[in-house]
Amino acid sequence: MTLSDTLPSSSTTRDLRALPKGHLHLHMEAAMRPATLVALSERLGIEPAPTNGFQGFTAFSATYRGLLAAMDHDDHLGILMDQIFEDQAEEGVAYLELGVSPRFYAERYGSLDAALAEMLDLARAASAAHGVAFGFMPTIDRTAGLDNAIEVARSAARFAGEGVVSLGLAADERGFPCADFGEPFAIARAAGLQSTPHAGELVGPESVREALDVLHADRILHGVRSVEDPELVAELAERGIPLDVCPTSNVLLEVVAEIGEHPLTRLLDAGVRCSINADDPILFGPDILSEYELCRTSLGLSDEQLAACAWTSIETTLAPADVKAAAKARIDGWLAA
Repeated sequence: MTLSDTLPSSSTTRDLRALPKGHLHLHMEAAMRPATLVALSERLGIEPAPTNGFQGFTAFSATYRGLLAAMDHDDHLGILMDQIFEDQAEEGVAYLELGVSPRFYAERYGSLDAALAEMLDLARAASAAHGVAFGFMPTIDRTAGLDNAIEVARSAARFAGEGVVSLGLAADERGFPCADFGEPFAIARAAGLQSTPHAGELVGPESVREALDVLHADRILHGVRSVEDPELVAELAERGIPLDVCPTSNVLLEVVAEIGEHPLTRLLDAGVRCSINADDPILFGPDILSEYELCRTSLGLSDEQLAACAWTSIETTLAPADVKAAAKARIDGWLAA
């Protein structure tokens, strides 16, 4: 037997399920299983929200609000949380940073803090049951006003070190720029939380620039329209600012025309660190494992690139040091297999 006989063949297809990965761009309600949406809706005597057929971001937002109707029961949050962690474990996720919106549940539990505490308790139980480490990203709805944003930031800051690791900013960028939210993100950063806003999705590179300059972003969710500004791309690469990218979401929400035009490969080639994520699986279809498969088959990412994205998705977070160390060892082992 020669040395070449012991090395992986170039035609070897490594199992992407076995690649430890972080999932950093996942909105809680949209991680619901389709069958669970039907079951929970039937339990409440309501029609399940339609999860396809929308066109554009405005229709997508209305569809998302329809998912919330299925959560209108004391038991449903726990069912959803446990299934999310079970599904992430099945897809090879080692660390989940879940986007949560406690304001949706504040009335049921009495306050933002009470809602966030309940979510964290349920997540801790699900994490222990399924072996997936986690952190929470309470997310500001940029269309709900600055007072609400500050309230969410203050609540998130009170749970820093108790499971909350970052502050997000979502909903329609158009007319609601990052620059409007400097104060809540300053509150979060003072508490030691990462700044993780959506930017560079519906609005171009100027949105990413504001996320960097005003919100001092540690990571940017989406950010793919940075590719329109070569100087910005170079800065992202030099500073090591990661983009938490969702390829299928970008196609279905018309950020890019088709998957073959997605800029992920160009961003990676330019040295920008990127993670791969599912965003809203019940609405867009693919889970995170399918997104990795898509990036391999449709975008031509090599296993080395996929492993680098997986490491980015863990190393650039506030995941515990032991989670990072274990994931790094397993990623290296996956490449060596």
